[in-house]
This record gives sequence, C-alpha cells and structure tokens, in this order.
Amino acid sequence: MSREVDVVVVGSVNRDHVCRVERLPAPGETVLGGEAWVGSGGKGGNQAVAASLLGARTALVARVGRDDDGRALVRDLAEAWVDTTEVLATGARTGLAFVMVDAAGENSIVVAPGANELLEPTTTARAVRALARPPAVLVVQAEIPEAAFDAAVGAAGAQGCRAVVNLAPYRPVPAAVLALCDPLVLNESEAAGLLGRPVRGVASAREAVVELVGRCRSVVVTLGPHGAVVATGERVEHVAAERVEVVDTTGAGDAFTGALAAALSGGADLLDAVAVGVRAGTFSVGRPGAQASFARAAELGMGPFDRPA
Repeated sequence: MSREVDVVVVGSVNRDHVCRVERLPAPGETVLGGEAWVGSGGKGGNQAVAASLLGARTALVARVGRDDDGRALVRDLAEAWVDTTEVLATGARTGLAFVMVDAAGENSIVVAPGANELLEPTTTARAVRALARPPAVLVVQAEIPEAAFDAAVGAAGAQGCRAVVNLAPYRPVPAAVLALCDPLVLNESEAAGLLGRPVRGVASAREAVVELVGRCRSVVVTLGPHGAVVATGERVEHVAAERVEVVDTTGAGDAFTGALAAALSGGADLLDAVAVGVRAGTFSVGRPGAQASFARAAELGMGPFDRPA
C-alpha cells in the first residue's frame, strides 16, 4: 500500500466485547443481557476506518498484541483500506473494551488498554514524521499514553501538518500542545473538564468555544443529537444534526472525528468539514457497533467508497 497518505491517525485499537441490555446496571447489580458480539474498536482504529471509508488515504500508528485479537484488529483495518504498516505487535495483550448498550442506545464502557500503553514517544514521533507530509492531516486522541500524545502533536506541528486533536477521554494538556490544535475536538463533558465548569447545550457550547479558541487555532464542541458548535478566529457557528432513531452511540464521536479529518484532507474548510462530521456521527448512531456502524459509509454520499489509489 502506498505510504503517501492524506490522514495519519495515532491512537488506540481495542477488541470490543459488546452486550445489549434493557438498562445499564446500578453499582453492585447484575442484569441479564441480550445479543452479544465481538468486534473491532478503539478510538484510533474507529477514526482511521471512518476517514478511510470516506475516501482519505489513511495510515494508523498503534500497538496490538501477538494474539488472535491483535491479528483480527489488523485484518479488519486492512479490509477498510487502512495502512497498517505502523500497527506493530508487542508482547503485551491486545487492548480490550467491554461495552454495554441499553435500549436507548446509551453505553457504558470499560477499557483495558493492554498494548496501547506501549505506544511510546520516540517511535511515535518518528512514524508521524515519516507518514505525515503536508498537506496530510494528523488525528490523535487521548486514549494513548500522554507522552506519545504530546510527541505526535509536536511532530505534526514541526512538519507543518494540521493536527486534529480529540481530547477524549479528557486529561490536562500542555498549553504548547493546545496551541497546535486545529481543531481541538471535545464533547460537552470534555469541554467542561478543560474549562472547569459545566458545558451543556448549544448556548453553553457557544460560550465554551469562544473561550477556548484563544488557546488553540480552532475548536469544535460536539453535542450529540444537537450537532456541533465550531469556532475559528472570531467566527462561531452551530451545525445542527438530523433527527434519527438512536440504536447505539458507541463510536459516534470517532465517526465524527474521522470524517472531519477526511474532509479537511480533501481541502474542505472547517465549517464544511464539521458538517461532514455531524452527518457521519448521525449515521453511526442508527446502527449497532463502532466500526461496523459506518462500514457502509457510502450511504452518506460524502465521498468515494472505493479502495484508495
């Protein structure tokens, strides 16, 4: 596969163990579940698949174990035309995620990081320098070690590449790293963590992006069924989402971020790219699973659904 890429994702990959339940259990409670399945996930893997299926030539930098789960993850990524050259096998077990999805489509997730914790800064920065050549877009999220996260963003900045930084799950980030984010992508709870106050709804998100855009080049706060609010410079816009029946919210934020990056790599401006991301996230919640939910991304009509050249 060509090493000339449009989107480089640095992130986590997990084997997802999913079970449907009528409702999520309370602490100490056991509930009986329904349908259960195993699939491929992890924020990095999900975002890479979303970008690739929307036509961007995509490479992933990640770590798996030398086990059946790791081999299954790499196979599924390759079938979505993601370049897995830098998805390296380690002695640790592959990351696992345990997901419960209730009747309303809400989920509860526990992640055992495993091999994801072995993504280290020196090799991460080297991979980014090798793969991310302008005008390529870097995507990184916080489900990897802090040092590797910082190294990836720094390497992209040094290369002159745009860094799409999804601060999920939330953790404090150095000001120098925030300054390179273009955009910084947060949901309401992650924005609240960064600002130290609640962020709920469109009006509150507008206030949040105005405050945060001074710390980074641009910022997006996603609002689930209410779409997203985006700020770049002095411009603040709300992108509404279409109403759909929610089946499973797992991976919706990753679908948004991967689609956003694919659109940016194709030359879209940020507002148009956010609109693409909102459509991708909305599409994904109407189908079960993470990567599986947007494997038929051609139905979105947002890009070629064909093997990248």
